[in-house]
Amino acid sequence: MFGAIQKVIRNLKADAEPAYDAADPRVATAALAVHAIAVDGIVDEPEKKKLRSILKEHFDLGEEETSELIAEARRRDLEAIDLYAFTSVLKRSLDEDGRLGVIEMLWELVYADGEVHEFEDNFVWRVAELLGISSRERITLRKRVERAPDHMTHEHHATDPSSKGD
Repeated sequence: MFGAIQKVIRNLKADAEPAYDAADPRVATAALAVHAIAVDGIVDEPEKKKLRSILKEHFDLGEEETSELIAEARRRDLEAIDLYAFTSVLKRSLDEDGRLGVIEMLWELVYADGEVHEFEDNFVWRVAELLGISSRERITLRKRVERAPDHMTHEHHATDPSSKGD
């Protein structure tokens, strides 16, 4: 009987273990992305689709892994007191190009519904500041995404070194 109880407790502990570590840059990026699409108070279908496709492509995930990452990101975003919890992880784990890629990704999400709300613009500005991205670079990335007819995926720009500093 005691052995059966121990087994149940071990199984509960295993189930309670988060799928992603708190210091995982994927979770930090996804949490910022989740926050970006919700900051204006409206999360519509184009934003949800863009979030899913960007995370899936950027992190090379399958459907189930993408769903798990989004669920974990939502949970972490709801628990977070401020953006520093996410940006500090990214600042430690990403180089400048990686941090620029995060800002570009956020702009793509902001533009997913076809308009930029002032809360969204302010959110990207705050994240960029915390990541050490200059205003010039943030605006350059915004204009690049704004000009893109289909709001190209983040992966394209992250893998194209010549796209930096347009």
